[in-house]
Amino acid sequence: MADLVTPALEGLGYDLVRVRFGGSTPVLQVMVERQDGIDMTVDHCAEASRTLSALLDVEDPIPQAYSLEVSSPGIDRPLTRRSDFERFAGFEARIELEDGISGQRRFRGRLEGLNGEALRLQTEQGETQIPLAAVKTAKLVMTDALLAAAADHAIQ
Repeated sequence: MADLVTPALEGLGYDLVRVRFGGSTPVLQVMVERQDGIDMTVDHCAEASRTLSALLDVEDPIPQAYSLEVSSPGIDRPLTRRSDFERFAGFEARIELEDGISGQRRFRGRLEGLNGEALRLQTEQGETQIPLAAVKTAKLVMTDALLAAAADHAIQ
């Protein structure tokens, strides 16, 4: 699905953050952000929604009825791309793994960027390196520092 929607979004000046499909009442969730770093508005989401709706009507990749939901990532955004772990270095994140490392599946700490194919996370126990391929979900944690950076537009 990402391969289908990405070119259309990029043509509008947006980057795909995440795409998900599921639920008891099926919903295709598409999360986007502006390439120029300007905050997303409802009008931006509506523009992306109209474009994707037309594309999905033509391509018809989902054989069942579903709802399309387009949103921005928000301040406590998911981290889904390699570049996110570098872009948001210095901020706190929650990481959940598919399989644990030494029996641990959940981590919380300050992002320190990447080291090859591993993300660096400063936890209370020290620096931990987590293989990117092992990450199930990653999300920024709402903190005063994150709120201040968002208010100052320091995290574009």
